[in-house]
Amino acid sequence: MVLLVASANGSVGMEAGWAILSSGGSALDAVEAATREVEDNPDDHSVGYDGYPNLLGTVELDASLMDGATRRAGTVGAVHGYRHPITIARAVLDRLPHVMVVGQGAERLASELGMQPEELLTEETRQVWRDGVDGRLEPNDSRRGLLDRISTLFTDPEHVAGTVNFLAIDGRGHIASAVSTSGWAWKYPGRLGDSPVIGAGNYCDDRYGAAACTGWGELAIRGVTAHSVVGGLAHGLGLEASAERAIADLSGLDVPGGEPIMQLVAIDRAGHHVGLSTHPGNTYVAWESGQSTFTTLPRRVVSLSG
Repeated sequence: MVLLVASANGSVGMEAGWAILSSGGSALDAVEAATREVEDNPDDHSVGYDGYPNLLGTVELDASLMDGATRRAGTVGAVHGYRHPITIARAVLDRLPHVMVVGQGAERLASELGMQPEELLTEETRQVWRDGVDGRLEPNDSRRGLLDRISTLFTDPEHVAGTVNFLAIDGRGHIASAVSTSGWAWKYPGRLGDSPVIGAGNYCDDRYGAAACTGWGELAIRGVTAHSVVGGLAHGLGLEASAERAIADLSGLDVPGGEPIMQLVAIDRAGHHVGLSTHPGNTYVAWESGQSTFTTLPRRVVSLSG
């Protein structure tokens, strides 16, 4: 069984990931390559290049990568000026004795890898930021007063929930998972969501399976949601039951700004897969052995209303 599963916006990276898996490559290489394609996509404002910026108009990127064979992981956060945080995360996994490196440290690592810094924000998306934020800040808010205003900006679901997830099983039965995001649009500078937090937005283990999240990252951190899915598998629950329980466990947690959005994709070691969402109408994509291309599948809806 060879398998590649992603959130719907991962469709642009499926060909790259599948090319590696179908030629006998590793799950880890596949999820990194697939994620890079999404990070390059200027039409996806939730990931990589041209992602929505933070409150001050700066794009900050987070990513994580996990190897289910060893449970080694690499994660980076609050990265400025480099469009491929997933590759910086891969370097943390492969070349450093750490799991997480953030900010200037992650940017230094990118430079040591030979990656070239660049402006990540296009003028079109900069204007979206101006329309959504700039006119609602006082002249001195760039230096003070952000705490008083930030909660009023957390009301637009289009700008808070985007991330890309990839899960893969290679021909040797090894599992890998990758997550990349520009995070919550208009976020407080330096904010980290669940994407770079192993166990919250990303977790995999060859013995059981893998899961990755999109949506309100603060909830997934508080619920350790990705690990909860894999933990359910470890305790003998089926894949759908484990995933449903992990999302249902978030019920009743308070959040600012309105009804929370939470989604996840998950696989088990046998190659079964599922996508769940707290809102109807959402999809995910999957490519399995024997298929000529990936398919788009509906996510099952799990309510957080109680």
